Amino acid sequence: MKFLVVGLGSMGKRRIRCFKALGHEKNVFGFDLRSDRRLEVEQKYGAKTYADFSQAVKEVQPNALIISVPPDHHHQYMKFAAENRCHFFVEASVVDTDLDHIKELSQKAKIVAAPSATLGFHPAIRQISEIVKSGQLGKISNIMLHSGQYLPDWHIYEQVSDYYVSNPATGGAREIVPFELTWVTHLFGFPKSVTGYNRRTVTIKGAEKIDDTYNFLLEYDNCLASITIDVVSRFATRRLLINGDQRQLVWDWTSNMIRIYDPQSSQWTEIPYEMGSAAPGYNANIGENMYIDELRSFLTAIETKNPFVNTLENDHKVLKLLYTIEESDKKSQHLPFQE
Repeated sequence: MKFLVVGLGSMGKRRIRCFKALGHEKNVFGFDLRSDRRLEVEQKYGAKTYADFSQAVKEVQPNALIISVPPDHHHQYMKFAAENRCHFFVEASVVDTDLDHIKELSQKAKIVAAPSATLGFHPAIRQISEIVKSGQLGKISNIMLHSGQYLPDWHIYEQVSDYYVSNPATGGAREIVPFELTWVTHLFGFPKSVTGYNRRTVTIKGAEKIDDTYNFLLEYDNCLASITIDVVSRFATRRLLINGDQRQLVWDWTSNMIRIYDPQSSQWTEIPYEMGSAAPGYNANIGENMYIDELRSFLTAIETKNPFVNTLENDHKVLKLLYTIEESDKKSQHLPFQE
């Protein structure tokens, strides 16, 4: 198989590293309009690159596209792939341009259309999913999640204003909402109603027009989830608390362990996990292993013709949930979520 990585920014280069880790370095090619990115990929990873997409497709004849361009351009390449019966993997989305049409095209083409579900491959979240599904926490009462980062730390080699996170439609905090909700809804399902707020709470140079904080409450049957997502946390944070009537689960991604409190013994059980190493310049808690596992799963889906862990339909439902959160804030109302 041959793979064309479309977009050679931070995520595009990461996907090429993933291919190399999986032993596919001779079968991966790159496309980007920027000559500096193409040169970096050729020098660091030895992959042939192209400045023209049509030429790249003609010469490479890829079996699959890895779409790593800014989110507001995803639809162009998803549509191309579906129309040409080419499998595709696409990074986390935040806009749903033409998605209904792309879903229809992909289904007719019988291709693997794989929206990113990176956090579902995080070793802690994998274990948490098993714990919750086992029922050992008992009946879950409430869930609290805080995911916080500092936007200028994302790309220390360029200004925030120079890439898509400064655009209100694809802003940093807005993008992370579906990034987190993909695994949250996979584990707990979709809520029946939503109350949400999104605000610009500080001024981030170069991203003065984006909302930097999202805070929302998801109502399930007899269960509530309170979630805060921001790009103003000076220390990168991901903390989770799940209250069950039998046990409590606590996870802080800085500790590389999941903790479970059992009131019967009045003791905490610590469950360690191996995160794996992070690429130079990235937060130590953002290991490459979950990205490698995610891409491996995509390749397995192509080889076995089995579904990828995430689907375009589910991805679209997650985006609709994001839009309902924002609509709740605009209307100052508690809104039902309609899938």
